[in-house]
Amino acid sequence: MDPSQFRPAGMAADGKLEVVSFREEGEHILEGILKVVGTDNWFPILDGVPSFLTGPLRPDLQDFCRRHGLSVPSDAPAASAKMEQAKTNETFSDKWRRFKTYGLQPEHEDFLFGWYCKKFALPDREALKAFYRNRERVLEVGPGSGFNTRFIAQNCNGHVTALDISDAAFTTFGNTSVLPNCTTVQADLMEAPFPDETFDLIIADGVLHHTPDTRAAVRALYQKVRPGGQFFFYVYKKMGAARQFCDAMIRESFMKLTPEECYAACEGLTVLGRELSKLNATVTLDSAIPVLGIPAGTHDVQRLIYYNFVKCFWNDSFDFETNNMVNFDWYHPHNAWQHTPEEVAGWLQELGVATYQFNDSNPNGISVLLTKSGA
Repeated sequence: MDPSQFRPAGMAADGKLEVVSFREEGEHILEGILKVVGTDNWFPILDGVPSFLTGPLRPDLQDFCRRHGLSVPSDAPAASAKMEQAKTNETFSDKWRRFKTYGLQPEHEDFLFGWYCKKFALPDREALKAFYRNRERVLEVGPGSGFNTRFIAQNCNGHVTALDISDAAFTTFGNTSVLPNCTTVQADLMEAPFPDETFDLIIADGVLHHTPDTRAAVRALYQKVRPGGQFFFYVYKKMGAARQFCDAMIRESFMKLTPEECYAACEGLTVLGRELSKLNATVTLDSAIPVLGIPAGTHDVQRLIYYNFVKCFWNDSFDFETNNMVNFDWYHPHNAWQHTPEEVAGWLQELGVATYQFNDSNPNGISVLLTKSGA
């Protein structure tokens, strides 16, 4: 592990980290600390993953400190945003402990990597591999199971880093640790532990809207992109009136539940999606319905309900539990913001971004690929 790649928030510009290893396996330090030289401050390495979380986001270190004769690091008072983010973390930590092989099964690949092709406006998977090939430093934020991190690292000549604020970091490490050009860290993207202008590609797919402030999250990651580098992010799109109403009502109820309770509560929606999909039926609308955000044209019935009225995801590539997880992912997180293309374009203008494109990947999301000027 090269500590020089990290620059945690609050560390002096000339500060240095040193690695203290307590337990190793092969080339990986499974347990240890990253110590800020000349200070009492340190960050734990837990199950192979350096953790840079602070405050209410930090994992419980009581046993770790007891076993290694350390004092628990002190923190400044917790900000309310971090308290709220900690609630969202419970959702995703539980999710990625359950679904460790999501995206890693052959039956998932066509759907998931086909969707990435749409998000990047690429024709096929070979073009997707070429998109990654000559990158020097790639950061994927919110890797989940690590299936995409692994795909990038397998097709990239440079180094790939995965960053997740939740326990998904440990799942990603487990699925990528055999790759020599891959590193996983646990950190808040708002305090990403890297110098500014480090990466020539950053990917944040379906992540930023789960932070306390999507706009601020875009800005925080944009600072980490090198001049001439690229930044891709996908955020939820603000949907029509009926979908907004249903989402707000269901989320208000479901996010109060434990993860186990919410999975059970989502099953009815998943069954609805499955049964509507079985109909294999379409309806044709000669005119749009602007007040509901429904365009004119021919619509698959399941997709019509799904995009415009209620999240009832179903895809035959996944088993029932995985389909149900997708619906859980929508309704359980405390932070789940929706935005308009005009709003997102305004953020890019504030950042001075001149080169960007919105790629049409699906109706309920906004896919943005931008290039940072100044190379």
